[in-house]
Amino acid sequence: MKNLRRLSLLSFVMLLFVSAGTMAQNKMMKEKTKMVGGAEMYPSKNIVQNAVNSKDHTTLVAAVKAAGLVDVLQSKGPFTVFAPTNAAFEKLPDGTVATLLKPENKESLKKVLTYHVVQGDYKAADIVKMIKKSKGKATFKTVSGGMLYATLDGDKVMLWDENGSKAMVTIADVNQSNGVIHVINAVVLPK
Repeated sequence: MKNLRRLSLLSFVMLLFVSAGTMAQNKMMKEKTKMVGGAEMYPSKNIVQNAVNSKDHTTLVAAVKAAGLVDVLQSKGPFTVFAPTNAAFEKLPDGTVATLLKPENKESLKKVLTYHVVQGDYKAADIVKMIKKSKGKATFKTVSGGMLYATLDGDKVMLWDENGSKAMVTIADVNQSNGVIHVINAVVLPK
C-alpha cells in the first residue's frame, strides 16, 4: 500500500514537471523570435542567455566572459546592445582581440564592450525617429561614458564611433527580456 502511494505521488510529481516543461516550451514556441547566428533568439530570455546560442557571436560572448560582464548583461536593464559579429572582430588589426582578452587588459576590454551598450531599450523605430528629430544624427551616451552616433544610409541605420568609424545594423530589434540587441557588422571603438 505504501509503495502504491509512493508510486502515485512520484507519478504525480513527474506529471507536474512534464507539464511545466511543456508549458514553457509552448510559451517559447509562441514567442516572436528572430534568427541570429543560426539560433532563435527568445524575447523571454536575457541578452546573455540568447547570445551564447549565436554561432556568429562566439567572440563577443568570450569577450563578455573575460571582461566579467555576464552578470551585468543578465541584470534587469534595460539595455540596447550593438552586438558585433565574429566577422566584425576579424576586421580589427591582427592580434587586437587576443591582446584584449589577456587578463592584464581586462579594463580596456570592459571599456570597448561597454561602448557597445546604451542604457535603455531603443528599438530601430526609436533610433530612426531620433535621427529624424535631430536632423540626421542621433547621439547616444554609452555605458562606458563615450558617445555613439546614429545616421541613416537609405533605410539602413549606421552607427558611428568617436573616431569616425562606422558599423551598419544588419539585424535590428532582437528583443530580449532585459532590452534589445542590434547586430552590427563592425566593432566601434571609444577614443
